[in-house]
Amino acid sequence: MPYEPPTHTVERSLRATTGAKVIAGVDEVGRGAWAGPVTVCAAVTGLRRPPEGLTDSKLLTAKRRTELAEELQKWVTSFALGHASPEEIDDLGMTAALRLAAVRALEALPVRPDAVILDGKHDYLGTPWKVRTVVKGDRSCVAVAAASVIAKVQRDKMMAELGIDHADFGFADNAGYPSPVHKAALEVRGPTPYHRLSWAYLDALPRWRHLKKVRNPAEGNVPNIEGQLGFDF
Repeated sequence: MPYEPPTHTVERSLRATTGAKVIAGVDEVGRGAWAGPVTVCAAVTGLRRPPEGLTDSKLLTAKRRTELAEELQKWVTSFALGHASPEEIDDLGMTAALRLAAVRALEALPVRPDAVILDGKHDYLGTPWKVRTVVKGDRSCVAVAAASVIAKVQRDKMMAELGIDHADFGFADNAGYPSPVHKAALEVRGPTPYHRLSWAYLDALPRWRHLKKVRNPAEGNVPNIEGQLGFDF
């Protein structure tokens, strides 16, 4: 299916209206998985013409995504990855875990961004970061599209490596997301050390339901991002 290539429109707007010079595109992968970390990539691209075929990682074949990620890692001005572990997801909840992973990625960049373009409609970063949320930013914004491809390929690789000792779960194919193979292995073997134990999938597994972890929202260092959702500037 034909698609419009991403542009620098949002980046140019931020530069013109806020004076931002270093702008990072941010995207996540792994939010809906049963196993593995949630991974965030922050990418700084400047205003150069992107590699041919850049778009949302979900629109690319695995082969093309891998090829493009290799090209992007050489093309971007800089990029960094941040992860939140299954244990952190269980302890903090997904919103706070996403923020943790995103902050880790942003703080790993060689230069702190003046502004961040965040894929989606909700700002899970909050202050002190200056955030512009863009729905389907992974299709429309060059920096976010680059982040989406790099994040997806890097997390898929990580899950394949984690799955070497747990071949029945098919992590190399499903990356920890729900699949018939994944569910069948869970029913027989139960969760691996890489599974999220607060996830609802355990409710459907009577043999392993006792392992489910119930998170107390009052526990953990949950960042204050109330009032920041959808913040624009």
